[in-house]
Amino acid sequence: MKTTGAATIRFLTFTIHFIILVEAALAVQQSLTTVAPPTPEPHKDPGKPERGQYQLTDTNGSVCLMAHMGLQLNISFTSSSNKTVRSVVNLEPNGTQASGSCHMNNAILQLSADANKTNLTFLFTLNDTTSKYFVSEISLSAAWPEMKEPFSARNSSLKYFGAMLGYSYMCHEEQTLTVVKALSINAFQVQLQPFNITRNQFSTAQQCQLDQDDMLIAIVVGAALAGLVLIVLVAYLIGRKRSHAGYQTI
Repeated sequence: MKTTGAATIRFLTFTIHFIILVEAALAVQQSLTTVAPPTPEPHKDPGKPERGQYQLTDTNGSVCLMAHMGLQLNISFTSSSNKTVRSVVNLEPNGTQASGSCHMNNAILQLSADANKTNLTFLFTLNDTTSKYFVSEISLSAAWPEMKEPFSARNSSLKYFGAMLGYSYMCHEEQTLTVVKALSINAFQVQLQPFNITRNQFSTAQQCQLDQDDMLIAIVVGAALAGLVLIVLVAYLIGRKRSHAGYQTI
């Protein structure tokens, strides 16, 4: 009976150690998949941005582009006192106007915030060969009171928010979009579609790789825990069977 109890304790100890190792592995995996901004840490954190709902219509009045997402700007600039400042600013949906245009192979979404004179533009490009669309260019212009001179940045060699034509792009996880060294954008709770919108609704979503990785990790952890529970249960049943066998009359 004592041997059975000791065996059960060893199995439980093994289970606890295994769970600790799984949690440590998950922490390492998360640190490897998180892309850190290329610029220094910001001096303040404005918190998670509110999710905006932006859309464009074509000449017929039909919705041709939809983008639901929270956006946070990370900008390094020279202040009026000649100091390099890193500022993190949320794009507030209530004070942001959406404009742009939709075409057969590209679409432009411009988000303008008059309060801080900020214009953020996304260019979506459709690849006819692969039937896949993505953000190929991001540009930003800003003229904040604390800036020594207006800020401007542009990168036309990007490939973010990619999905197949006829599907919407979705990503629940926070993403960091690096534009240039002095500018990166944090995107939260993204779902967008720049082409082939029907009935003013998103098409079936294609999830980003970050969401797929999280789902796979959850499945692996769940399977591991279920396996451990099964091992402990089998060990307990075997121990009980042996203990009963020890009390049989000879």
